[in-house]
Amino acid sequence: MPQKRFPRSGSLQFWPRKRSKRIYTRVRSWADVKDAKLLGFAGYKVGMTHLIINDNRKTSTTKNIDISCPATIIECPPLKAVSIRFYKNTIKGQKAVSETLAGTQDKELKRKIPVPKKGKEEKKDPEDFDYVHLLVQTQPKLTGIGKKKPDLFEISVGGNKEDQLKYAKEKLGKEITIEEVFKEGQQLDIHAVTKAKGVQGPVRRFGIALRNHKSEKSIRNPGSLGGWIQQGHTMWRQAKAGKMGYHTRTEYNKWLLKIGKTNELNKKGGFEHFGVIKNQYILLKGSIAGAKKRIIRFNEPTRPNKKIPGSAPEIKYINLTQE
Repeated sequence: MPQKRFPRSGSLQFWPRKRSKRIYTRVRSWADVKDAKLLGFAGYKVGMTHLIINDNRKTSTTKNIDISCPATIIECPPLKAVSIRFYKNTIKGQKAVSETLAGTQDKELKRKIPVPKKGKEEKKDPEDFDYVHLLVQTQPKLTGIGKKKPDLFEISVGGNKEDQLKYAKEKLGKEITIEEVFKEGQQLDIHAVTKAKGVQGPVRRFGIALRNHKSEKSIRNPGSLGGWIQQGHTMWRQAKAGKMGYHTRTEYNKWLLKIGKTNELNKKGGFEHFGVIKNQYILLKGSIAGAKKRIIRFNEPTRPNKKIPGSAPEIKYINLTQE
């Protein structure tokens, strides 16, 4: 039987192989959008299923034919705007200038940060700023995942700074639904933390080959740790055992197939390891990084793929049996 050959794992593109500091990711770059709207959203991963869709890709060999399509379900309870943060571009980089908090805050927010007393949070808007971010909180209490402590992060706003400020003031202290941010058929960039797999050996972690059956001592260890001239020094590129998974990863241009309504997609007993979907949900084509119940952030695409259609395909069947 011929030996299977494949490229080595452990690409130096993802080096150092550090674990994420927290369960939700940080977004460093945002798309340039002229409309005044929120440029991102977040939801909780339900799991995967498969659909039967009518292929609407222009250059596809299965154009206008019903095909099977894997999809990921993400429950998206509304976000709530906590504050407006003002930033200014300086020689040393971006600098926070001021912050305006909403008049009333949820009691669950106290689990995350100290909330100021009423009457002390209002501040005047600064005159000199370059752009605005909205500090938003998730509302996991609206889901059935058993979590109360909200996740807190910033999301950029599109348009010029006057439009950004006007939009942010309208949404401050209010809920924002996913229908206000995205539409069916568009592309999204996914930011998530992958599954944690614990301590693994070099064969699974880096994909090195098993040693010959006549080798001494071990089978699943590397054949050499390097030269002997440097007396015990091991190169940092050498495949060794260690913690695997729980890394921050970004996936570009995921196709948004559907934005569903509340209580529209459910099955008896709920989804395995998640439960019943109680809020709006989205269907994304393909798989998404992360375990079930994990928070997933998705933003406007920074480099959209022109081959992906701008309209959503017709969904003729959604499988709700056990995957």
